[in-house]
Amino acid sequence: MKQRSLGLNAVSLLAMLFLYGPIIVLVLYSFNAAHLSMTWRGATLKWYAALVHDEALLAATANSLLIALVSTIGATGLGGLLALGMEQMPHRRQQLLEGGLVLPLVIPEVMMGVALMLLFVTVHVPLGLTTVILGHIVFNIPLVTIMIRTRLRKLDPVLREAAADLGADSWQVCRHVTLPLLRPAIWGAVLVAFTVSLDDFLVTFFTAGPGSTTLPLKVYSMIKSGVTPEINALSALLLVVSMIGVAASLYLQRREV
Repeated sequence: MKQRSLGLNAVSLLAMLFLYGPIIVLVLYSFNAAHLSMTWRGATLKWYAALVHDEALLAATANSLLIALVSTIGATGLGGLLALGMEQMPHRRQQLLEGGLVLPLVIPEVMMGVALMLLFVTVHVPLGLTTVILGHIVFNIPLVTIMIRTRLRKLDPVLREAAADLGADSWQVCRHVTLPLLRPAIWGAVLVAFTVSLDDFLVTFFTAGPGSTTLPLKVYSMIKSGVTPEINALSALLLVVSMIGVAASLYLQRREV
C-alpha cells in the first residue's frame, strides 16, 4: 500500500509539473533581460515597463476588456433568462433546447467564426467591436445557461413552493428565493464567460474589423516577429488577472453557501 501511495504521488507530481511547468517557465522568462527569450541574461523589470508605454498594446487591452465586459453582461442576462424559462417548459421541449445549446460547444470554433462573419456580411453589418461582442455573446450563452441550469436542478422546489404558499408572487419568488440561491452559479458563469471572451482568438479573428484588435490578435501579430520577453510579461499579467478572478469567484461562492 505504501509503494502504491508513493507511485500515485509521483504520477500526480509529474502531471502537475506537465500542466504548470510551461506556465512557470513563461513567468520566469518574463523577467529575462535578454531580448531573445531562450537566452537568460539576468533579471529585469524593463519588459513590464515597456508594456505601459506600448500604445498599440494598451489599445488592444482596452478593446479586450470592453468586449469581455459587455459580452459577459449580455450572455449572463440572456443565458440566465433562458435557463429560468427552460425550467417552466415540458420535459421534451427542454431536451430539444438542451441539444441545441450543446451544438455551439461541439462544432469547431473556426466554423462558428466563419458562419458569424458570413452572417454579418450578408446583413450588411460593418465588422468591428459590435460584431465581436455579438459573436462572443453567441458562444457564451450556452456556457452560462448550462451552468445555471445545473444549479437550478439542485435547488429544492419546496423552497419556492413555500414562498408561493406564503403569498409571494412569481417575481417575488424569483427575486427573494431563486436568485439568491443561484448566486454561486451566476458568479461562476460570469467568471467563465469573461475568461473565455478575454482569451478568444478564432471567433474574434473572423468578426473583428478596423480598430477592434484585441489582445489575443495583438499577441498573435507580435509572435510573427519572434517571442520576446514583452509577450511573456503580458502573458504573466493575464495569468495574475485570471488567478485573482478565480480567487474572487471562489470567495464569493463560499460566502453564499
